[in-house]
Amino acid sequence: MNDLILTAAKIVKESISTIALTGAGISVESGIPDFRSAGGLWTRYNPSEYAHIDGFRHNPRKIWRMIFELRDMTKNAQPNPAHIALAQLEKMGLLKAVITQNIDNLHQRAGNIKVVEFHGNSERLQCIYCGAEYPADEFMIDDEPPHCKNCGEILKPSVIFFGEMIPQMALMESQNLASDAKVVLVIGTSAVVYPASSIPHIAKANGAYIIEFNVEKTVISPTITDIFIQGKVGETLPEFIEAIMTL
Repeated sequence: MNDLILTAAKIVKESISTIALTGAGISVESGIPDFRSAGGLWTRYNPSEYAHIDGFRHNPRKIWRMIFELRDMTKNAQPNPAHIALAQLEKMGLLKAVITQNIDNLHQRAGNIKVVEFHGNSERLQCIYCGAEYPADEFMIDDEPPHCKNCGEILKPSVIFFGEMIPQMALMESQNLASDAKVVLVIGTSAVVYPASSIPHIAKANGAYIIEFNVEKTVISPTITDIFIQGKVGETLPEFIEAIMTL
């Protein structure tokens, strides 16, 4: 077994407060490409045009063309071994919470109970006019945008568009979790998108260990990361759980 994984397992096994910060990289192995990567959504749609709240207000039908493609990319996605490993870690009592930048609901479907969603959840819909919210599966969505049952306006996925604020509750909760954390697992994220990128820095400033699981090194790898475990997270995280179970 990788010595770094074993060392990380010992640290987490002894930690009284461990949290995870996850990004698009954890869901790549579920068949959901990183929006910014080759073949990602932003190679076909200009995010400043299609992912800005002003664009949705001006022409929601146009924006739904992108949303339909996103739905087609994600509708068959299933939690992969990395998601399942984090759910196991929580069930073992060794993971306090997952803070995720993803909107795919895969952490919850894998079994994680405590999930703080920075950017919302695509499996819910909201009306930006009257405030009504609905589960997406209440609507038979084909190629026609769903309309609010209350006011008739076109609904928006409950995800954070550019120009919208991160939910205040999610921001406050994640900052509190980071301040109290003794260990932060940084998984599948470039750690550059603010304010989620501040989480490991807040934790580090309070003396936490930063353990990073990524395919490639990131901006925090040479600065605040204590242990960098390189490889596909669908392989390294199950190994990490196995190591914990052997201790």
